[in-house]
Parts: sequence; structure tokens; C-alpha cells
Amino acid sequence: MNISLRPGKGLCVEKRRIGGVPTLILRPAERPPVGTAVLWIHGGGYVLGMKEMVYMSRAADLVTHFGVTVFSPGYRLAWQRPYPAAVNDCYAVLSYMHEHRRELGVERLMVGGESAGGGLCAAVCMMARDRGLPVSFQMPLYPMLDNFDTESSRDNHGRVWNTRRNHLGWRAYLRADARKAVSPYAAPARQSDWRGLPPCYSFVGSGEPFYAETLRYVEQLKAAGVEAAVDVYPTNVHAFDMLYPESELGRQAIGRFLEHFEAALRREKGGTVL
Repeated sequence: MNISLRPGKGLCVEKRRIGGVPTLILRPAERPPVGTAVLWIHGGGYVLGMKEMVYMSRAADLVTHFGVTVFSPGYRLAWQRPYPAAVNDCYAVLSYMHEHRRELGVERLMVGGESAGGGLCAAVCMMARDRGLPVSFQMPLYPMLDNFDTESSRDNHGRVWNTRRNHLGWRAYLRADARKAVSPYAAPARQSDWRGLPPCYSFVGSGEPFYAETLRYVEQLKAAGVEAAVDVYPTNVHAFDMLYPESELGRQAIGRFLEHFEAALRREKGGTVL
């Protein structure tokens, strides 16, 4: 298991408060950044985690491989403030990135995250679409999207995350509304209009709780005419790519993620800028 909450080689890190949200800004240390900025949102079931998890995430790869700039917000966790604090914090940082795009040298914005951060990624993209803020690409990895039990989150005994922990996370985040049909900003699986959302790439383990909701998310995007793809790996280890990046599955997932991001970057470089 490889866990590091410190910046690796090739990263230049700035700490900044953006709209009251403590935020890490990662840039490439050895070359000028390209014109793409990524809001990357950490996981932790809405109740745990910290912005420094970005150093062990796929977002750090995006900085070192492609020269993008990454913003990692330290959003308020559910035990501090329930919904909508977390999504509002993340959107505030994305809004700052858009408003200050010229001084940041940013031509396009993307959003990603893992687990609960993947759920927040989806919610932020929905919020951005509804408010007219352009997002080019979304990367919700094994996202926590559905506050209702699914075929895979019901009676799940996977490693790292399971049914019991999933219920605890949703109860902390949504409190009395944990089992209700809430806003899609709270639980993105409740969305009914998928049109106009950003193109998407995700991956997920076949034995983990979020398998069914991840596949359904991608299917609903595709049905609405949104370009979307997902890779499935044979494991019940949640966040296997972060915990075991040197394993065969970890290397495979990381490689495929980088391929999809590179393809998205090529498409956007030939497309409309902000």
C-alpha cells in the first residue's frame, strides 16, 4: 500500500484561501503550465479526507504528465456542516477559477474526484451547467452518487468501503433526508435531465458498492447524447488505484485514465476556449 500526503517530485504547491475555502494549487515544477485547470475533489465518504489526498490521487499525475494546474479544495466535511456546504465550497473554487481565468492563464476547466469527491464532481458539473459556467470534461472516479441502495451497494462487504459505511456517510451528509429523493446537487443519481453535461470518463471495481451507480451514471449521460465511457476492473477494493498504484490493476487503471485524459485534452485544444 502506497499512501503519501506530501507532494511528490515535479509538483510546485501553493496554499491559498478561496472564498474562505483552504485550497492547494498544484503546478508543474519544471515547465510552464498548459492552459487547462482541473478542480480535483478528494474522497472520504463526505465525512473524512483532506485536500492533501490530492498528492496520492490521479490529479497529481495530470500535473506531472500534462502540465495542467490542479486546485484541491479543503471543503467542509459533513460532521462540520451537512449538505450543501461541501458542494457549495467546491463550486466556489470552480467559480474562482473561471472568474480569474485570464490571470491564471486558463483556457479550459475540468472537474474530477474520487469516491465522495467523484459524487461532488458530478454535482458541481450539474451546478455549473445550470448556472452557465463551462466545464470541458468530468472525471468522477468510482463516484458516490446515490443515497438509495443499488444492486451493488446493498449488502456489500467490499474492502475499504461497504454498505454500512455508505449508509453512515449519507446520513452524515444529508441528515434526515438521507433516504429521501433529494436535489441532484445532493445526490447526483437523482438527476432527471442529463443533457448538456460535460463529457465523462470514469472507472470502478466490479465488487465495490459504487459499481452499479457508476455504470448507470455513464449510461444516462450517453442516453442524453453526452460522450461518456467507463472501465470496470475485477476487484472489491474501493480506491484500489490510490491504495495499490503499483499493482497490476492499479497500473492498468492509471494508464487507461491517462489515455482518456490525453484524448480529452487533444479534443479541447482544438475546441472552444473559455
